[in-house]
Amino acid sequence: MTPRQVADYMFDQDYFSQWMNIKMIEVKENYCLIEMPIKKEMINGLKTVHGGVTFAFADSALAFSSNNTGDAAVALNCIINFTKAGKEGDVFRAESILVNDTRKTAVYDIKITNQNNDLIAKFVGTVYKIGKKVTEL
Repeated sequence: MTPRQVADYMFDQDYFSQWMNIKMIEVKENYCLIEMPIKKEMINGLKTVHGGVTFAFADSALAFSSNNTGDAAVALNCIINFTKAGKEGDVFRAESILVNDTRKTAVYDIKITNQNNDLIAKFVGTVYKIGKKVTEL
């Protein structure tokens, strides 16, 4: 399977990412660019995007980029820095790039921006390679 086919296979079973209305823009080996519109249901009591939504969006980017070779990997550690509040009607983009790869772990940098290319958050995710194929799970 190509990286895009693996990501599509995962997305078809990922009801949470579907609920968030995530669209895959580009998928290459150990890389992805995804997009998500900000809906009313994603807004917190301060009228900004809930931090958990932003984190979950970045986590989806991590999943689609770190598993798209077909070898399954799960999140081991994730850190997020929020840099700008998102608003209803925004369109978020997350770009996930592999920065370090070892036999059992990998580290990805994920940048989340809005439709104006403003930096919304910076996310670093470390994954653990579990030694199985995505299609075996």
